[in-house]
Amino acid sequence: MYIVSPSILAADFSNLGREIKTVEEAGARYLHIDVMDGVFVPCISFGMPVLESLRKVSDMQFDVHLMIEKPERYVREFAQLGADIITVHAEACTHIDRVLSQIHSAGKKAGIALNPGTSLSVLDCVLELADMVLIMTVNPGFGGQKYIPYCTEKIRTLRRQIQERGLLADIEVDGGINDETLPRVLEAGANVIVSGSGIFRGDPGENVKQMLAVFESYERQKK
Repeated sequence: MYIVSPSILAADFSNLGREIKTVEEAGARYLHIDVMDGVFVPCISFGMPVLESLRKVSDMQFDVHLMIEKPERYVREFAQLGADIITVHAEACTHIDRVLSQIHSAGKKAGIALNPGTSLSVLDCVLELADMVLIMTVNPGFGGQKYIPYCTEKIRTLRRQIQERGLLADIEVDGGINDETLPRVLEAGANVIVSGSGIFRGDPGENVKQMLAVFESYERQKK
């Protein structure tokens, strides 16, 4: 199943509740929430109070991407405040298996994020613990970057590994997704697509509908 996960990092913060309702009503099932600490990545975004407030106005699946050092310190709080999927960076965890188990113990789906330059080999012993793997297709921390071309083969290799091991993990991609790069990542095997400026620049509702139409077209072509 193909899923669009609009990233609120690119939304109009003065009308955040309205923007979220717009993409939800247009058919988006996930909402991507980037939490940045100014340490793991240079920027600081938002945290628990924003998540708690958004949970009151939306029934979407909250796809919470923790771009923070030592994310295990906050897993319980984010779970309690409404996260449905909690994704942590392999690069930010000393004991990634322990953190994934912590997320599952909180009753949430667990995701592992990899920066563009991080090898898939870090997943060798923990892929079975992941409900989703997030392949960063730009270096994290800033919006509006261009897609890094070598990530396409990385997605393709990961999809093959998941299939060979008989797993059901989703592959999420984040960064530089547009009309040109979307078909590329779908063909490679990604099925959860994060889009920030591609959704919230212009008419968010229409942009969601257009991406969902691309998904439908791609599914027809595969049959």
